[in-house]
Amino acid sequence: MLYEMRTYQVQPGKAPEFLNMYQSDGLPIITRYARLVGCWVKESGVLNSTVFIWAYDDFAHRTTQRGLLAKDSEWQQFVPRMLPYLVHQESVFMNPTAFSPLK
Repeated sequence: MLYEMRTYQVQPGKAPEFLNMYQSDGLPIITRYARLVGCWVKESGVLNSTVFIWAYDDFAHRTTQRGLLAKDSEWQQFVPRMLPYLVHQESVFMNPTAFSPLK
């Protein structure tokens, strides 16, 4: 299993609007291609940030699924609506240890 921690830093004051838009319009699309493990709003560190954890079978599976997502016409229409909210985004890939509860 591969986990992707994807962090979106949004414009100050725009987090509630971004999260509402992402939940109603983006989530139904992306969850066709990735399994959402969780979503959090950061209260320390880089503020105005939302962290998503997505699960994939492995990196090859993620590559395939992200390729399919990129071709999805609904996603192509959603991304330009999301971009004005973003200040920064980052992806970190994590493999679970043998004793991790999430494998």
